[in-house]
Amino acid sequence: MSDSFQYPVWATCKDAAGIAGNIFAFGLFVSPIPTYRRIIRNRSTEQFSGLPYIYALMNCLICMWYGTPLISADNLLVVTVNSIGTVFQSAYLILFIIYAEGKTKVSMLALLLGVLGLFAMIVVGSLQIHDQMIRWISVGSLTVVSLISMFASPLFIINLVVRTKSVEFMPFYLSLSTFLMSTSFLLYGVLNFDAFIYVSFLWHMHFLFLQPLPFPSIF
Repeated sequence: MSDSFQYPVWATCKDAAGIAGNIFAFGLFVSPIPTYRRIIRNRSTEQFSGLPYIYALMNCLICMWYGTPLISADNLLVVTVNSIGTVFQSAYLILFIIYAEGKTKVSMLALLLGVLGLFAMIVVGSLQIHDQMIRWISVGSLTVVSLISMFASPLFIINLVVRTKSVEFMPFYLSLSTFLMSTSFLLYGVLNFDAFIYVSFLWHMHFLFLQPLPFPSIF
Protein backbone atom coordinates (compact mmCIF):
# COMPACT_ATOMS: atom_id res chain seq x y z
CA MET A 1 0.00 0.00 0.00
CA SER A 2 1.50 3.32 -1.05
CA ASP A 3 2.13 6.26 1.28
CA SER A 4 -0.06 8.44 -0.96
CA PHE A 5 -2.99 6.15 -0.10
CA GLN A 6 -2.17 5.67 3.58
CA TYR A 7 -1.95 9.36 4.47
CA PRO A 8 -5.44 10.40 3.21
CA VAL A 9 -6.98 7.41 5.02
CA TRP A 10 -5.14 8.29 8.23
CA ALA A 11 -6.13 11.96 7.97
CA THR A 12 -9.74 11.03 7.26
CA CYS A 13 -9.88 8.79 10.33
CA LYS A 14 -8.36 11.57 12.45
CA ASP A 15 -10.87 14.14 11.17
CA ALA A 16 -13.75 11.70 11.67
CA ALA A 17 -12.71 11.14 15.29
CA GLY A 18 -12.44 14.90 15.84
CA ILE A 19 -15.83 15.62 14.27
CA ALA A 20 -17.41 12.86 16.38
CA GLY A 21 -15.80 14.39 19.45
CA ASN A 22 -17.26 17.78 18.52
CA ILE A 23 -20.74 16.28 18.13
CA PHE A 24 -20.67 14.41 21.44
CA ALA A 25 -19.18 17.44 23.19
CA PHE A 26 -22.03 19.60 21.88
CA GLY A 27 -24.43 17.16 23.50
CA LEU A 28 -22.59 17.71 26.78
CA PHE A 29 -22.64 21.49 26.36
CA VAL A 30 -26.43 21.58 26.06
CA SER A 31 -27.07 19.00 28.80
CA PRO A 32 -27.27 21.59 31.66
CA ILE A 33 -30.17 23.39 29.92
CA PRO A 34 -32.88 21.50 31.90
CA THR A 35 -31.00 22.35 35.10
CA TYR A 36 -30.95 26.03 34.20
CA ARG A 37 -34.63 25.97 33.32
CA ARG A 38 -35.21 24.75 36.88
CA ILE A 39 -32.88 27.42 38.30
CA ILE A 40 -34.65 30.18 36.35
CA ARG A 41 -38.09 28.84 37.27
CA ASN A 42 -37.22 28.65 40.99
CA ARG A 43 -35.00 31.74 40.87
CA SER A 44 -32.42 29.86 42.93
CA THR A 45 -29.31 27.74 42.29
CA GLU A 46 -30.48 25.39 45.08
CA GLN A 47 -27.88 22.67 45.78
CA PHE A 48 -26.14 23.00 42.44
CA SER A 49 -22.45 23.90 42.39
CA GLY A 50 -20.98 26.43 39.97
CA LEU A 51 -17.46 25.02 40.27
CA PRO A 52 -17.79 22.53 37.37
CA TYR A 53 -18.65 25.45 35.07
CA ILE A 54 -15.60 27.37 36.29
CA TYR A 55 -13.38 24.37 35.55
CA ALA A 56 -15.08 23.87 32.18
CA LEU A 57 -14.65 27.51 31.14
CA MET A 58 -10.98 27.55 32.13
CA ASN A 59 -10.46 24.30 30.25
CA CYS A 60 -12.25 25.54 27.11
CA LEU A 61 -10.24 28.76 27.03
CA ILE A 62 -6.88 27.04 27.48
CA CYS A 63 -7.66 24.24 25.02
CA MET A 64 -8.97 26.74 22.47
CA TRP A 65 -5.69 28.66 22.76
CA TYR A 66 -3.70 25.43 22.49
CA GLY A 67 -5.52 24.51 19.27
CA THR A 68 -4.68 27.75 17.48
CA PRO A 69 -1.85 27.79 14.89
CA LEU A 70 0.13 30.06 17.22
CA ILE A 71 0.57 27.10 19.57
CA SER A 72 -0.01 23.80 17.76
CA ALA A 73 -0.45 22.61 14.19
CA ASP A 74 -3.49 20.97 12.56
CA ASN A 75 -5.83 21.23 15.56
CA LEU A 76 -8.76 23.15 14.06
CA LEU A 77 -11.29 20.72 15.55
CA VAL A 78 -9.87 21.46 19.00
CA VAL A 79 -10.49 25.17 18.39
CA THR A 80 -14.07 24.67 17.17
CA VAL A 81 -15.23 22.49 20.06
CA ASN A 82 -13.68 24.71 22.70
CA SER A 83 -14.93 27.94 21.11
CA ILE A 84 -18.48 26.60 21.30
CA GLY A 85 -17.81 25.37 24.83
CA THR A 86 -16.58 28.80 25.89
CA VAL A 87 -19.85 30.40 24.76
CA PHE A 88 -22.00 27.85 26.60
CA GLN A 89 -19.98 27.86 29.83
CA SER A 90 -19.91 31.66 29.92
CA ALA A 91 -23.69 31.77 29.54
CA TYR A 92 -24.18 29.18 32.29
CA LEU A 93 -21.88 31.04 34.67
CA ILE A 94 -23.63 34.36 34.06
CA LEU A 95 -27.00 32.77 34.81
CA PHE A 96 -25.58 31.02 37.88
CA ILE A 97 -24.25 34.31 39.22
CA ILE A 98 -27.58 36.05 38.58
CA TYR A 99 -29.59 33.50 40.57
CA ALA A 100 -27.04 32.62 43.27
CA GLU A 101 -27.40 33.92 46.79
CA GLY A 102 -25.22 36.61 48.37
CA LYS A 103 -21.90 34.97 49.30
CA THR A 104 -22.10 32.43 46.50
CA LYS A 105 -22.79 35.18 43.97
CA VAL A 106 -19.72 37.15 45.09
CA SER A 107 -17.43 34.11 45.19
CA MET A 108 -18.54 32.88 41.75
CA LEU A 109 -18.08 36.34 40.24
CA ALA A 110 -14.59 36.52 41.75
CA LEU A 111 -13.76 33.08 40.34
CA LEU A 112 -15.03 34.08 36.89
CA LEU A 113 -12.92 37.22 36.86
CA GLY A 114 -9.98 35.19 38.12
CA VAL A 115 -10.36 32.71 35.25
CA LEU A 116 -10.46 35.50 32.66
CA GLY A 117 -7.45 37.19 34.23
CA LEU A 118 -5.48 33.95 34.38
CA PHE A 119 -6.28 33.17 30.75
CA ALA A 120 -5.12 36.64 29.68
CA MET A 121 -1.84 36.05 31.54
CA ILE A 122 -1.41 32.67 29.82
CA VAL A 123 -1.97 34.18 26.36
CA VAL A 124 0.38 37.12 26.92
CA GLY A 125 2.99 34.99 28.66
CA SER A 126 3.03 32.27 26.00
CA LEU A 127 3.42 34.84 23.22
CA GLN A 128 6.60 36.01 24.93
CA ILE A 129 8.11 32.57 24.25
CA HIS A 130 9.66 32.87 20.80
CA ASP A 131 10.77 29.25 20.47
CA GLN A 132 7.76 27.46 18.92
CA MET A 133 8.61 24.07 20.45
CA ILE A 134 8.98 25.47 23.99
CA ARG A 135 5.74 27.43 23.54
CA TRP A 136 3.95 24.27 22.40
CA ILE A 137 5.27 22.25 25.34
CA SER A 138 4.44 25.00 27.85
CA VAL A 139 0.85 25.56 26.72
CA GLY A 140 0.38 21.84 26.11
CA SER A 141 1.39 21.07 29.69
CA LEU A 142 -1.11 23.64 30.95
CA THR A 143 -3.73 22.03 28.74
CA VAL A 144 -3.15 18.64 30.36
CA VAL A 145 -3.43 20.14 33.86
CA SER A 146 -6.60 22.03 32.87
CA LEU A 147 -8.23 18.98 31.28
CA ILE A 148 -7.48 16.73 34.25
CA SER A 149 -8.90 19.37 36.63
CA MET A 150 -12.08 19.58 34.57
CA PHE A 151 -12.38 15.81 34.32
CA ALA A 152 -12.14 15.56 38.11
CA SER A 153 -14.91 18.15 38.62
CA PRO A 154 -17.78 15.57 38.33
CA LEU A 155 -16.52 14.18 41.64
CA PHE A 156 -18.33 17.19 43.17
CA ILE A 157 -21.53 15.86 41.60
CA ILE A 158 -20.86 12.40 43.02
CA ASN A 159 -20.93 13.89 46.52
CA LEU A 160 -24.28 15.50 45.67
CA VAL A 161 -25.60 12.21 44.28
CA VAL A 162 -24.63 10.37 47.47
CA ARG A 163 -26.03 13.10 49.73
CA THR A 164 -29.39 13.33 47.93
CA LYS A 165 -29.55 9.56 47.19
CA SER A 166 -30.61 10.41 43.64
CA VAL A 167 -28.90 10.05 40.26
CA GLU A 168 -30.90 13.02 38.97
CA PHE A 169 -27.72 15.12 39.01
CA MET A 170 -25.72 12.51 37.03
CA PRO A 171 -28.02 10.79 34.53
CA PHE A 172 -26.79 7.78 32.57
CA TYR A 173 -27.08 9.47 29.15
CA LEU A 174 -24.73 12.22 30.34
CA SER A 175 -22.10 9.69 31.46
CA LEU A 176 -22.50 7.84 28.15
CA SER A 177 -22.06 11.02 26.11
CA THR A 178 -18.99 11.90 28.14
CA PHE A 179 -17.52 8.45 27.50
CA LEU A 180 -18.14 8.71 23.73
CA MET A 181 -16.67 12.21 23.57
CA SER A 182 -13.62 11.13 25.54
CA THR A 183 -13.09 8.06 23.35
CA SER A 184 -13.37 10.16 20.18
CA PHE A 185 -10.79 12.72 21.30
CA LEU A 186 -8.51 9.99 22.61
CA LEU A 187 -8.46 8.53 19.10
CA TYR A 188 -8.08 12.01 17.60
CA GLY A 189 -5.03 12.67 19.77
CA VAL A 190 -3.45 9.33 18.86
CA LEU A 191 -4.10 9.77 15.14
CA ASN A 192 -2.79 13.34 15.28
CA PHE A 193 0.31 12.26 17.21
CA ASP A 194 -0.58 14.79 19.92
CA ALA A 195 0.48 13.42 23.29
CA PHE A 196 -1.01 16.33 25.20
CA ILE A 197 -4.48 15.41 23.93
CA TYR A 198 -4.41 11.63 24.20
CA VAL A 199 -2.69 11.57 27.60
CA SER A 200 -5.36 13.94 28.96
CA PHE A 201 -8.17 11.76 27.70
CA LEU A 202 -6.55 8.62 29.05
CA TRP A 203 -6.87 10.30 32.46
CA HIS A 204 -10.46 11.13 31.63
CA MET A 205 -11.21 7.46 31.04
CA HIS A 206 -9.77 6.76 34.48
CA PHE A 207 -12.09 9.30 36.11
CA LEU A 208 -15.06 7.94 34.17
CA PHE A 209 -14.54 4.51 35.69
CA LEU A 210 -14.51 6.10 39.15
CA GLN A 211 -17.81 7.95 38.71
CA PRO A 212 -20.24 5.03 38.95
CA LEU A 213 -18.72 3.73 42.21
CA PRO A 214 -21.09 5.53 44.61
CA PHE A 215 -24.25 4.38 42.82
CA PRO A 216 -24.61 0.91 44.46
CA SER A 217 -24.92 2.57 47.87
CA ILE A 218 -27.92 4.57 46.66
CA PHE A 219 -30.33 1.79 45.73
